[in-house]
Amino acid sequence: MRKSEIRVEGTEAFFERGRGMAKRADRGGAIPDSRVLAFEDFESLLHVLTEKRVLLLREVKYEPDSIARLARRLKRDRSAVTRDVQVLARFGVVQVIEKTLPGHGRQKWVTPVARDIRLTAHL
Repeated sequence: MRKSEIRVEGTEAFFERGRGMAKRADRGGAIPDSRVLAFEDFESLLHVLTEKRVLLLREVKYEPDSIARLARRLKRDRSAVTRDVQVLARFGVVQVIEKTLPGHGRQKWVTPVARDIRLTAHL
């Protein structure tokens, strides 16, 4: 996926965007290769995108890595980074892939879902 947008969007705007995509699909038009994560209000967005999670998202976007190495790069506790990765993955902003290490063991690898992530809010 190329683009992802995180935005504050009212209910009516959300459904209007959905109707527009449905009409485009009905006419045989292409649906854009993008994702929109919409929150109803600014407080909900800030509950999910805390300052630490935004920093984590920037690090992952700069260079995908394992949770342990991300924790070292961010100078944070590994369990806190794991919780933040789980929240971002649940909302579809990052993707967690389990890799098998040579010899033994597994490693969780965190990558962004999109190359371009845009945060939009109109107050």
